[in-house]
Amino acid sequence: EKLCVSEPSNAYDFGQIINAVNANKDKAACADLLTITDPKKLPVLLSNKLEGEILLIFIQSLEHYVAGKDPGLAYQHLFYLSKAERFKVVLALLSKSEKEEVQQLFDLLSDSQSDHYSLEDLESLKKVFEL
Repeated sequence: EKLCVSEPSNAYDFGQIINAVNANKDKAACADLLTITDPKKLPVLLSNKLEGEILLIFIQSLEHYVAGKDPGLAYQHLFYLSKAERFKVVLALLSKSEKEEVQQLFDLLSDSQSDHYSLEDLESLKKVFEL
C-alpha cells in the first residue's frame, strides 16, 4: 500500500515522512515527496539528518520516477542535495555499487534535454558528487 505524502512544513515533518518512506523502501512515495517539495528547501528540511540510506532512496526515486518526466526537477534536487549538511560525509561512505547508482542517474540526465541545466552544469555537479 502506497504511502500518502503531503508537503512537509518543517524539518520535523520532513524527517517523519522520510523515515516512513525509508522503512518501507517506498520509492514511489519518495518521488511524490520530492515532486511536491521545493528543491531549494531541501537543505533546510533535511537539517543534519542526511544519511546514506536517505541519499540512496532519493537517488533511486529520482532515477526511476522523476528524471524521465522532469529532468530539470531531478537536477535541482541533486544540486540542493549537495548543499545539505553532512553531504560530504555521506558521500564518502557510499560503496562502489551505490556510487554507480548515482552515476546512472547522471547518465540519465545527460541523455535528457532540459532548459534547467546545461551539460556543463551537469559535469560540474558530477564533480561535487565525486564521480
